[in-house]
Amino acid sequence: MGEIVLVRHGETTWSATGRHTSVTDLDLTEHGAAQAKAMGPMLSNRDFAAVWSSPRKRATRTAELAGLEVDAVKPDLAEWAYGEYEGLTSEQIRRDDPDWTIWTGGGRGPGGESADEVEERLDRVIDEARPLLEEGDVAFVAHGHSLRVAAARWLGKPAREGRIFTIETASVSTLGFEHGREAVTRWNLTAALAR
Repeated sequence: MGEIVLVRHGETTWSATGRHTSVTDLDLTEHGAAQAKAMGPMLSNRDFAAVWSSPRKRATRTAELAGLEVDAVKPDLAEWAYGEYEGLTSEQIRRDDPDWTIWTGGGRGPGGESADEVEERLDRVIDEARPLLEEGDVAFVAHGHSLRVAAARWLGKPAREGRIFTIETASVSTLGFEHGREAVTRWNLTAALAR
């Protein structure tokens, strides 16, 4: 039985500074490109039945540099839409909304998504991937919050429980099975940790 392989994109200028990035289509920094290339050996021994990417440039470029051939671009793998919070840091957001977290408050205003909306998207892509696990692994090349929601949903938890996972740029995590039950089999591996 295959695993769902979660691949978070490499560093961008906004991820490096903690700015919330969903619809803004940033490319990787030079460091982010090097991070993506360094992931290649961690992914090269896998037998992928499918490689799916978010439509954002930072994800598709990460896949390319890591040596993955994207079979399909899946809008459902896009990052949580932050709405009016796009481009802001958590510190900036909390000046006006001290109790805010993405997990409890979601995106704000037009274009912002709730946890339920993100959960629905990730459920669709996980449901589409499940039958392919009979043939091999399925890669999701995507973003920090959306991949954390994928992990929560794989475990049958609500999207907001993605808060318990942290995930670095250019990291690999896997969702699989233990004794026939869904489990997180590896989490937040980076090329530096893999050495």
